[in-house]
Amino acid sequence: MTNRNRIGLTWISFFSYALTGALVIVTGMVLGDIANYFQLPVSEMSNTFTFLNTGILVAVFLNAWLMEIVPLKRQLIFGFVLMVLAVLGLMTSHSLSVFSLCMFVLGVVSGITMSIGTFLITHLYEGRQRGSRLLFTDSFFSMAGTIFPVIAGMLLARHLPWYWVYVCIGVIYLAIFVLTLSVEFPVLGKKQHNAQPVAKEKWGVGVLLLSIAALCYILGQLGFISWVPEYATKTMGMDISAAGQLVGNFWTSYMIGMWVFSFVLRFFDLQRILMVLAALATLLMYWFVSSSEPDMLKWIIIALGFFSSAIYTTIITLGSQQTRVSSPKLVNFILTCGTVGTMLTFVVTGPIVAKGGAHAALFTANGLYAVVFVMCLLLGFVTKHRQFGHADH
Repeated sequence: MTNRNRIGLTWISFFSYALTGALVIVTGMVLGDIANYFQLPVSEMSNTFTFLNTGILVAVFLNAWLMEIVPLKRQLIFGFVLMVLAVLGLMTSHSLSVFSLCMFVLGVVSGITMSIGTFLITHLYEGRQRGSRLLFTDSFFSMAGTIFPVIAGMLLARHLPWYWVYVCIGVIYLAIFVLTLSVEFPVLGKKQHNAQPVAKEKWGVGVLLLSIAALCYILGQLGFISWVPEYATKTMGMDISAAGQLVGNFWTSYMIGMWVFSFVLRFFDLQRILMVLAALATLLMYWFVSSSEPDMLKWIIIALGFFSSAIYTTIITLGSQQTRVSSPKLVNFILTCGTVGTMLTFVVTGPIVAKGGAHAALFTANGLYAVVFVMCLLLGFVTKHRQFGHADH
């Protein structure tokens, strides 16, 4: 593989995470406007975003097999066509059914690109490099989380229709499409089937613990960040731009944290530092939901973003190191579990908000972070990452 090709594929991975991040993270910003547009309560409107999250889940789950049947380049080109159709659907239709369908399609497109992006990084890089590259790739998710709430806030403040936010997000896929046309992708299928005996290696209890941690972490994180604007405006009396700034602060420090930890993680045992970070994140989130001082929220959420930034990618990296040879299906399985957390975000938090308000949803997210800590603690007794040669030493 040429260096130019490797760089092109790596940038496709970066943009694939940015696309998913932008789609998922702007939900909290546009939710109120879309609820007004369809004249529905916010808690009820939030349920329609389950279609977006379900689309991501379905695509990530199926693509573990589809990647061996449908060439990666063809999938990404088809994804671009679907993206254009979905955004046009959002712009031209006033039907809630069409809105839900377009959200599902956007989710499918996002899930396909993210699973391909994750596979490309685990395929192109080994050992120590894989962990830091995955972390850097995931930082594009949070980079989108930094940029797009600000873009959404600017568009909504100028009273532009909410669907222009999704037009802006579509520009990310345009970049993926242009790169896709100019690079060659790894060929799966026959080569992959030759490696089938290795793939049958037992995954072990560690993979189960990491999968539960991935699900609870993503559900907790998105359950928290999706309702921060609602909590900040309704409970803490902040205006919408200040609430958007809180979300932006979280993702900015999250992104900086990923860059820092992509260097720092090389010097620590992954399971131990994962346990420490999960404990810190749980305590910081508890401080946020318990604080009665609006001025403190900014600083707490910055610290929370920084210390929780490496958790999800470290979970995926540790998962890839639970077998002697990293299996794309194993990585996809943990990614799927994380995506189940994405899908359940509003299924779980919507009814909680309807009954107890946004504050109750934030406390639920805090409890899920505590579960992540427990899973990381138990992992210490069963992890296999220290005994295999491709683990980071």
